[in-house]
Amino acid sequence: MTPTPEDESPGSSSPPRERLRLLVGNLERVIRGKPATLELLVTAFLAGGSVLMEDVPGVGKTTLARALAASVALEFQRIQFTPDLLPGDILGSSIYNPADGSFRFRKGPIFCSVLLADEINRASPRTQSALLEAMSESHATIDGVRHVLPAPFLVLATQNPVDFHGTYPLPEAQLDRFLMRLHPGYPDVATEVEILQAQAETHPLDDLTAVLSREDVLALQQQVRQVHVDPAVSKYLVQIVQHTREDSRLRLGVSPRGSLMLFRAAQAGAFLAGRDFVLPDDVRKLALHVLPHRIIMTPRSRYSSVTREEIVQDAIARTDVPV
Repeated sequence: MTPTPEDESPGSSSPPRERLRLLVGNLERVIRGKPATLELLVTAFLAGGSVLMEDVPGVGKTTLARALAASVALEFQRIQFTPDLLPGDILGSSIYNPADGSFRFRKGPIFCSVLLADEINRASPRTQSALLEAMSESHATIDGVRHVLPAPFLVLATQNPVDFHGTYPLPEAQLDRFLMRLHPGYPDVATEVEILQAQAETHPLDDLTAVLSREDVLALQQQVRQVHVDPAVSKYLVQIVQHTREDSRLRLGVSPRGSLMLFRAAQAGAFLAGRDFVLPDDVRKLALHVLPHRIIMTPRSRYSSVTREEIVQDAIARTDVPV
């Protein structure tokens, strides 16, 4: 009989890798008809990278983030980004105690393991930048003091690409710190009917239970780092990235950070597929989700019919696959 989340709790004795299917099963109970999106989200989670989910309102971006948080026994915080949000509202601030004249630091919501940054592009660039250090180094410097964030640390951000009123585009430096940029998209008709029926009385999110503990997640992420990447595959990855730097349609190609993130994502993708080694197919598959948001097109190409994804596909097609 296939185990269910009720059969196995975060304290179960089964290996963490075997319980990954329970994590995917939890997400499928809430987000229906999007197996590729769920696989990519779990891949990013295993790689220890943050995810930007960008799509029209109402397709389940926030629900997907909440479902992942509910499926792991990790501290979860949600921040609704607004134009009046300040960096201190995210990081925390020092509170003055008039009794003894001292200051006491009060931690902000960033001190958690899973942070949902909802509608991140509605906050000012100053507030958005409060996440930069945390996303790349897993710590925050506040009033000159370095504070280490809990491990693991993951930012799940959402934004609406069609409503630009009262929004601030994410700077390139911040986009580069997201491992993946996902676009869930609309469900098909049959799936949408299933969604309506599933939520007739209660929301599936209300019944989710955690299937992975903090120790499980840390163990899985450590196992991902042990997945073997042959030097020929690493060279193949770098050559794809190099093609983006040489493309005349781009003003800015993929950075070395992008190469490293694609490397980590390929390791996680291979691990999720049940392998302890990376194939060129892993690199090709994940490049289309890891690289496009890291490149900047020239003004001429920006107003042409070509897309960032097509430019990355061209870079992949121009790169010889190692044998």
